[in-house]
Amino acid sequence: MPMKKFINDPKNLTKELLEGYALAYSDKVKLVSDKLVCRAQPKDANKVALVTLGGTGHEPALSGFVGQGMLDISVAGDIFAAPAGPKVFEALKLANRPAGVLFVVLNHAGDVMASNIAMQMAKKAGLNVKMILTHEDIAPGANVPAADKRGLVGCIPLYKVAGAAAEQGKSLDEVFAVAEKYNNNMATLAVALKTATHPASGQSIFDLADDEMEVGMGQHGEAGTGRSKMKTADETTDIMLTQLLEAVKAKKGDKVFVMINGAGGTTLMEQYIIMRRVGQVLEQKGITLARARVGEYLTVQEMAGFQMHVAKVDDELAALLDAPCDTPYWGES
Repeated sequence: MPMKKFINDPKNLTKELLEGYALAYSDKVKLVSDKLVCRAQPKDANKVALVTLGGTGHEPALSGFVGQGMLDISVAGDIFAAPAGPKVFEALKLANRPAGVLFVVLNHAGDVMASNIAMQMAKKAGLNVKMILTHEDIAPGANVPAADKRGLVGCIPLYKVAGAAAEQGKSLDEVFAVAEKYNNNMATLAVALKTATHPASGQSIFDLADDEMEVGMGQHGEAGTGRSKMKTADETTDIMLTQLLEAVKAKKGDKVFVMINGAGGTTLMEQYIIMRRVGQVLEQKGITLARARVGEYLTVQEMAGFQMHVAKVDDELAALLDAPCDTPYWGES
């Protein structure tokens, strides 16, 4: 079946979507040097800046979280592709300030390669940058080396807590410590029901039968932990939440933040039904649902499925999640 999308020349996808995004939220963001999405009103230079990078095609991620209280610059790559190292360095140089820059990178091969190149250039230029790598996908196993775990939707609440700490005027070391605390206490697991297509080529990313699902699917259709016949919302939630709570070592009396992230083709109806079951299971286990988010944050075009994200939080992290911010896709609520 031919691809049906409202696009123009596929070669111009990234350029055109970023131009439209910047127009839609001109009070919050501006487009600089083609692929740098920056805060419309820069924060004070005495506060730590946050920079991230990643391919487009995952909207609203990652540029949807640029703004007061979260990211200062998002470096956009082409569809599902990392931006080039020199472009990332351009962003780090633009964000550089006496207070320093926290550079948040998702653990995907292309992103890591571009980031390492940019960090080498930043070091040579004497920039004040610390890099943190998110790696919370537990599909390969909760206890495998961090290098083998992919970065999924957990980057976004990490932007939130680190961005809030930066707005409070904390030092680069303090902001990094907050981000690392969240990083070390989060876990994510994805499930897919239906494939997405690459919007430029129309190619299917992977194949699943109509009566199949796959837990552990990666952001771009990377293999998961095994396919099974379709299960109900409650059955799927129980399978995923059990693994996630074990991964973050959540026990009776603990507090957790839970995010249900739609993959692009999953309705809010389904996501709320999943969250309902999450609440039931947590109550049975005596674990407090301290904060929650449901919606589309990091998508894969029209892929059907969702990512379930769980983080064990203390009072500090809960307060940072609550701190005011003003970005196109995470604001006052």
